[in-house]
This record gives sequence, C-alpha cells and structure tokens, in this order.
Amino acid sequence: MHTTVPHRRIGSTDLEASALSLGSWHTYDRVDFADAVAMVRHALDRGVNLFDVGVYGLPGAPPTFTDVIWGAIMRAIGPPREDFLLSAKLWIEGFGQRGFRPQLENTLLRTGLDHADLVILGDLRRDDVPLDDLVGDLAGLARDGLIRAWGVNNWSAPNIHALRAIADRDGVPGPQLAQLKYSVARRSIPDGAPFAELFRTGFQMEASDVLEGGILAGNTTPERAVGRDPGGIRETILAAVPVLADLAEKLDTTPAQLCIAFTLTHPANVSTLVGASRLEQVEQNIGAFDLLARVGSDELRALAEPFWADRDAVSPEGP
Repeated sequence: MHTTVPHRRIGSTDLEASALSLGSWHTYDRVDFADAVAMVRHALDRGVNLFDVGVYGLPGAPPTFTDVIWGAIMRAIGPPREDFLLSAKLWIEGFGQRGFRPQLENTLLRTGLDHADLVILGDLRRDDVPLDDLVGDLAGLARDGLIRAWGVNNWSAPNIHALRAIADRDGVPGPQLAQLKYSVARRSIPDGAPFAELFRTGFQMEASDVLEGGILAGNTTPERAVGRDPGGIRETILAAVPVLADLAEKLDTTPAQLCIAFTLTHPANVSTLVGASRLEQVEQNIGAFDLLARVGSDELRALAEPFWADRDAVSPEGP
C-alpha cells in the first residue's frame, strides 16, 4: 500500500496544500524531460499538489528555464488546474513603479498559467521600499484574481509582525506563512521564541533547504547551487554527515528520509519543500511520512538534537 501525502490548510485561506511540496530551483533544466514528466506525475498521484516555481535568471546572467520546463511538464500531464497549487517567487529587488505585477506576469507567461495560488516574497534586501507599499500591491493582485495568498522567504519575525499589522489596519490579506530554512542542522529561527509567538497566532512555516542542498543526504560536494550559509556553519554540517548516516542506518532509513521526517515534526510546518530530480527521490521523500509514523515525533526530535549546528550562531528573530 502506497503512502498518500496528507494535505493541510494554509493559514486562514481556503488553500489545501500537500505536506510535501516540490521546488524548481535549478531542477527541471537538469533532468530529461520524459523523466521529469514521469516524476511529477508520480508526485501528483501520491498527493503532492504544491509546486514552488520561480524565475531565477537575473539580467546579464545565463538564462535558466526551469520554470518554463515545469509549465511544459504540467501541460504534458494535463491535471485540472484546481488539482495543483502554484507557489511563485517575487523579488523585492524587482519591485518598481508597477509593483510586483511585471514579475508575476512574466512568471505566468513562462509557466502558461493565469494565476498563482501563492506568492512568496524573496529576502528583504532593500530598505527603500515601504512595507505599506508591498502589502497594498499584493492586495491589488489578489483583488485582480492573480494571486490567492502570499507569504515571505526568510524574513525576520519583527518584519512579519509589521506586515501583519499593516494588513490588519487596512483590512486586506496579510502574509500566511514564511519559507524558513529548517533542518536537523538549522533550527534556531523556526524553533526560537520570536517565531513561536507568531506561530501561536496561526501563522505558519514552509520548511525549506531541509537537506542543505543535498549535503545532509550525503552529497558533500554538490555541483548545483546551494543556499546561503547563515551563521557560517556549513563546515560543522559537513563534519556531521557521517554521524547522521550512521543514525539513519540504525533506524533502517536514509539520511534524506530522516531529515525530511524531522521537519514534519514542527507543529507550524504546513509543508516541507524539497527538490527532486528522479522519481526514486520523490518516492524516498514521501517515505518520510512512514518513518515519522514508525519512530514518532518526540523520539525523532530527541535523536536530531546533536545535529543542531546553528544554536547561538544566528538570531532567533531571523535575518
């Protein structure tokens, strides 16, 4: 009997998202198209319905087409639009006179869709854009039917509080979740007191970078791009990989399943975002739900405690 990925409601919206989501970052342009179609079809069949898709090519950089290819994959499979959710990235760096609309329109053009179910604002790297403008612009996109909900990526707890206060004041939808780095190694922000306060109010998390670019799964020299290293702890993480592999063997599982299962123990985690380039990886990732059921949440968290590498290395408020 095959495990079906459970679905969870995103915040106060009517969106039901799979507890495991698939990302597109530098993924589909590295995979044979027919294999990618088979992989995504299998994920859909097993209950995965949330797909994180972004436009990652910057002006002057070599173009990337992972989002375009993902759109072609979905057309090849042909699922009804209501059967899957598009989570798109919007970048503060590109916020201009027309707000986020040009970015979103470009994403929809490249993916072949007419709306995004969820948009995630990228890291807050500008201090010249008033938060009121961001909230107001997103409210306009929602009114026009171009988005259904929104969240943020690696924002600090105080800035998220500020966004929510503006939205409450103006009577418009606020952020529903934050994509946060969360793994057996990086826990200080999602497990810290500032975000715990947010989570108590119904705010949620989407766990991301859960395998540290594949390093925690055993690929200690990844060839693809790897996310930032807050706190400068990557060498510590690399040193712990053999010990993590030994623990996984004792639990009759894989390091990847162990790491994904750990993220599923967080009560505010609505979905764990993973990248996969092979059908076998999708199958293994889904197997994390079986591991969680077999070992239990409390035991998994206790076993993962020695791998917490960013304790006292980053502020629990976030960047």
